[in-house]
Amino acid sequence: MTFKNIFGAFLGMLLVLQSVTVEAQEARRRWEIMNQIRRDKFDIVLPRVMKENKIDMWITVMREGNYGPLYYDLGGGYVSDFGYYIFFDRGDDRIERIVLGIDGYEIQNCGAYDLLGPSSDLKKIISERDPKRIGVNMSERIGAADSLTHTCFLHLVKMLGKPWADRFVSAEKLVSDFRSRRVASEIVIFGQAGEISREIAERALSNEVITPGITALEDVAWWIRDQLLMRGLEASFGLPSIYITGPDGIEAVSSERIIQRGDLIMIDWGVGLMNFYTDMKRMAYVLKDGEIRAPSGFQNAFDQAVKVREVIRKNIKVGLTAEETLKVLNKKVEGAGFSIMKEFNKPTGTEKTEVIIGCHSVGNWGHGIGPSIAWFNPLRMTFRIQPTNMFVIEFFAYTAAPEWGGKKLRVPLEDDAIVTDNGIEWLYPIADRILLIR
Repeated sequence: MTFKNIFGAFLGMLLVLQSVTVEAQEARRRWEIMNQIRRDKFDIVLPRVMKENKIDMWITVMREGNYGPLYYDLGGGYVSDFGYYIFFDRGDDRIERIVLGIDGYEIQNCGAYDLLGPSSDLKKIISERDPKRIGVNMSERIGAADSLTHTCFLHLVKMLGKPWADRFVSAEKLVSDFRSRRVASEIVIFGQAGEISREIAERALSNEVITPGITALEDVAWWIRDQLLMRGLEASFGLPSIYITGPDGIEAVSSERIIQRGDLIMIDWGVGLMNFYTDMKRMAYVLKDGEIRAPSGFQNAFDQAVKVREVIRKNIKVGLTAEETLKVLNKKVEGAGFSIMKEFNKPTGTEKTEVIIGCHSVGNWGHGIGPSIAWFNPLRMTFRIQPTNMFVIEFFAYTAAPEWGGKKLRVPLEDDAIVTDNGIEWLYPIADRILLIR
């Protein structure tokens, strides 16, 4: 082997080692950020929401191979059989944090827990603290608060017996409050995820990815998934929805349908970054030969939707329930000259732009579990909007388009925001135009 070959091999090995080192640094960086988020949530949010929900102790049960939706929120770790995250309100401004039957480097070094012990200590820990109301993750209508399986419930009853098993209550609202009230470290990461979502979506709906007459809808969707794979990210809803909208509604979604000139394309998707998942939409038009802008009817429909969004933005405030807020929004939107749609996707013969609002919770999933200003989340419509709750400002505006013989074009606007004492604040640059594909 020549010196040149040896040097080349050595250089290649160094590049591989450097790549591994960089990846390891990124993994540690993300882990440290999630630890900071976790500690902040336990210090700031958890004491308040446990007291509000009158729960003295909260127990989340984990099993090997069945970790449940709160696994990353609470710290991860290795569970060989049964494991427990336990939180106890001692009556002061700090919640005691205990892990039993869960171990490993990440949980041991996250800095969030006061005590780590064997799962066999469960009854002893609870007996010593004598909680009056024990919250467990059982819920009929919130999946993330319903991780206690039937087997795990029977196991807890057998392990604890009376009087502890008689003190179980649903932690449904506690889980919703804990997840949906945000600390600054969460907002920073979610904003980063939102900007990544926006950047990839707007690149996807451009000539970087789309060649009219050649590129299929599914090609765009898989290009996006490759972008996530290269960046170590996840998707909120599986394969992104890339769809064509025509005079009679949606024509095709993420399929073999070839994108043609004159098509109106939408994307509905989200990015997963460090246990946070966004939800957003973008809209693009494929220019016909000789065109330099979208047809006037299409542009007018988009402009009407932007006006609706501004009405919504100005009228979401902390303090009201989501249901009360939806009534306010509908009244304000009607007062601005629009019509409120009674049934989703069923526009009427009115000449006005018709609107239906679905500003649901967002955060640790594309569809979060906090207050929801949306008809399809009836329980969470009853929840009161609190500072730092995050929402997607999502609605659909239907406006007649002359290019479609007067049939209505559905413009879906959706971007992620946070509600503060100032009202709605955006977390990244929102959709402000119809994207153009040449």
